[in-house]
Amino acid sequence: MDYLKQSNIVVEVIRDGLLLKNVYDFNAKHIFECGQCFRWDKEEDNSYTVIAFGKVINVKSNGNEVRILNTDIRDFKEIWFEYFDLGRDYSRIKTALSADDTMKLAIKYGEGIRILKQDPWETLISFIISANNRIPMIARSINLFSQMYGRAINYNDKVYYTFPTIKDLSEADFSDIKSCKAGFRCKYIIKAIEMVRNGEMNLEKIKSMKAIEAEKELKKIPGVGIKVANCILLFSMQKYDTYPVDVWMKRITEELFLKRKSKVGEISDFAQKRFGDLSGFAQEYLFYYARELKIGKS
Repeated sequence: MDYLKQSNIVVEVIRDGLLLKNVYDFNAKHIFECGQCFRWDKEEDNSYTVIAFGKVINVKSNGNEVRILNTDIRDFKEIWFEYFDLGRDYSRIKTALSADDTMKLAIKYGEGIRILKQDPWETLISFIISANNRIPMIARSINLFSQMYGRAINYNDKVYYTFPTIKDLSEADFSDIKSCKAGFRCKYIIKAIEMVRNGEMNLEKIKSMKAIEAEKELKKIPGVGIKVANCILLFSMQKYDTYPVDVWMKRITEELFLKRKSKVGEISDFAQKRFGDLSGFAQEYLFYYARELKIGKS
């Protein structure tokens, strides 16, 4: 397994899963609670049960060890190594960003963040639902949408539901889609499904574009504005030069860096000049730092 040798990760098979050793810059709390994904449950033992790529896993980190239950070597190699971005040296990213004193402080609060490589289709729908919405409500709507159209998986005496694929939705009746409680966003969800299903929107093709062209394409989907587009680009298409700006990130950037009221375009330009290709990583560290200290909250 060359990919493991290159990362120096040691994988030990344990009961019902794997124990990863020599995993650096990985904190499950930081990863799952930094706003980049919504389909997880925090358990009493501080582990996280996660639904992704049609699978249910349980993840717990402790120092430089990560335990992943309900998986095997094959799935780790084919799914989770990439999903958790384990081939990337985050210490180099943090060192580069820490040349900025504000970033150096911010990183200390979320030093175990890794930007997940999520499925573009699920990320598209999830962040359409996220618009002008709170995280608990976003998670509820995504879970209800999955329950309505996805596939049931039993794990630890609980039923979870996979996020529905385009194939799952090929003959779906959307007359009851309001049951997922996404409000006005339901009409955008239906339109996004139609555009992807009929080939009008090719997410894999968009993924291969440069960020600026990819953003323009995504914004053709009703309900996808600049912030939602940039979240999709960062969290599922590996466009790390993007800097998603919602109301909170606008206030954070103004308060910590610009020291004045600014337009979203000015903030994006600032991030590009200040952080360049590491803008997306900077955004996640800043988001988590501000959330922990409640910076930018009105």
